[in-house]
Amino acid sequence: MSAVATTPAERGGRADPRRRGRLVLADRVVEKIAGQAAAEVAATAGRSGGFLGIGSDADTTARPKVDVTLSSESADLAVAVGIAYPGSIRRATQELRDHVTERVETLTGVDVRRVDIDVTFLALADGPAKGALR
Repeated sequence: MSAVATTPAERGGRADPRRRGRLVLADRVVEKIAGQAAAEVAATAGRSGGFLGIGSDADTTARPKVDVTLSSESADLAVAVGIAYPGSIRRATQELRDHVTERVETLTGVDVRRVDIDVTFLALADGPAKGALR
């Protein structure tokens, strides 16, 4: 006696995407992806060193800090970042917002509804060696 295939997967096809299950991403995963995307923008800097934020230094090689609030269908991001100065802060933040939105949506499939940017410091472009801005 042979079994009769009753689902597309059993017949060699793919199951309907709505019936395959679901993927759950942790907030921390989206934070890491958004932080890396923010670091890819040339005019941004993060902070490194210090303890609990005290004594930390501007660092072009550090990822900006990102907080994520995930809902069932979208994400809201809050990015704390330093911006290279002199330069257009408006242009740098718009480039950052566009790049982070595009990368997070592409890599996670999560719709980014909002990106709030908090410019926490201005990094002087003519500072000391690369990687250690003032």
